[in-house]
Amino acid sequence: MKTGYILALDQGTTGTRAIIFDHNGDLIDSAYLEIKQHFPEPGWVEHDPTEIWNKTRECIEKVLSNKEIPLDEIRSIGITNQRESIVLWDKDTGKPLYNSINWQCRRSSSICDELKKRGHEKTIRDKTGLFIDPYFSATKIMWVMRHVKGMKEKFDNGSIRVGNIDSWLIWNLSGGRNHVTDYSNASRTMLFNINTLQWDDEILKITGIPRAALPDVKPSSGSIGTACGPLFDGREIPITGVAGDQQSAAFGQACFNKGMIKSTYGTCLSMVMNIGSEPKKSENGLTTDLAWNVGGNVTYALEGGIFIGGAVLKWLKDGLRIIKNESECDPMARKVADTGGVYLVPGFTGLGAPYWDPYARGVIIGITRGTTAEHIVRSALESIAYQTKDIIDAMASDSGAVPESLRVDGNVTQSEFTMQFQSDILGIPLEKPVITEMSALGACFLAGLGVGLWDSTEDLDNKWKLQKRYEPKMSSEQREELYYHWKRAVKRSLKWQE
Repeated sequence: MKTGYILALDQGTTGTRAIIFDHNGDLIDSAYLEIKQHFPEPGWVEHDPTEIWNKTRECIEKVLSNKEIPLDEIRSIGITNQRESIVLWDKDTGKPLYNSINWQCRRSSSICDELKKRGHEKTIRDKTGLFIDPYFSATKIMWVMRHVKGMKEKFDNGSIRVGNIDSWLIWNLSGGRNHVTDYSNASRTMLFNINTLQWDDEILKITGIPRAALPDVKPSSGSIGTACGPLFDGREIPITGVAGDQQSAAFGQACFNKGMIKSTYGTCLSMVMNIGSEPKKSENGLTTDLAWNVGGNVTYALEGGIFIGGAVLKWLKDGLRIIKNESECDPMARKVADTGGVYLVPGFTGLGAPYWDPYARGVIIGITRGTTAEHIVRSALESIAYQTKDIIDAMASDSGAVPESLRVDGNVTQSEFTMQFQSDILGIPLEKPVITEMSALGACFLAGLGVGLWDSTEDLDNKWKLQKRYEPKMSSEQREELYYHWKRAVKRSLKWQE
């Protein structure tokens, strides 16, 4: 039997996690640290790249201090990361030149409008599978080039390196030797041609972003880079698995067959459908991604990304302050029979798929004198499920098939109320696995395949273990009535300034 451990790094929006998995895909040890969120202006979201790396290093140090896991038995490293968030650093010093602009940040909305007015929307959509939106990396980089003093010159003289969070981590892990990314992360930049599998020269010209600043693109599983230095006692450990968090979660959920769908309930919400070896353009507001490249075989996906998922619960706690802990949400939601006609649309940073309106804003409608905190909390939980239905319906329309079930993961799956309501409003079963840290597990699987710990995806199919299955209990009439009013609420959020 093949033995050994995989070190998986999961760098997310609100924190960083390091996990040690064994050859069975079982979680052996983990460490987690939060990272500070920065909001310098309304609609702007940033992180400190130095803090991201320092917290990642601290998490690695903690799990490597486990004496039961010999360092020489760690076969490889897998990395999964918040996507679209950019980091820019000096190629010689390795020091960041600006804060990381987060995927949620909307500061480049006017640049997106400009690109659309210049007639580039079809070109970019056809080549990248994405919509022109501040969500993606390209216009964030353009904003820095235009608005941060001295940056344009640094790009022009070749002294800058830019990448998403995976590239920043690999640069630091490798001591500045590897400036790389993988196909899945590259496909979320709005600069990568998903048909030719290369950075697209025409789009680089449109955006003014020089190719020399961008990372080399590697397969999601295989020889990607090498970690070294004092953190690993001078040893060299291969980095053999990398994928953006949502594609990685789909891999961890063993969505290896065409038509399988997973939904991750984290800070944001993301549904990924495996559509096989050929790209397909969505007609219903979804993006087309590169899911992964394993063994030279590319798998594509339809994806629906929602900006505010579990983050709405954090807003209840930190913004409205009607709860002290997110665990209070389920008991509060159950104290009322329904929302009393209240609908909360959490368009705090615009609305993503399938609407793609960066100017949308959050709304709460249906409030009466009888509305209580319990109604607001319940409407927040239900908003997560309604937004998921928006995406699943779009996927069904694009693919021509209604999914038989939905595999779920992420922190919000701890909410029994939300998971049952989700099954009810979709009318299909939900399947929750034993391990819900699916992004990290996917990185582990990719890394293990890349170093030969497992031979094929068939080996990994047997490692997916079901914890609980939620069956729908709601009548179709009630489901349609509730969803009809949700869609009416969404209309009030869209283009709210008009």
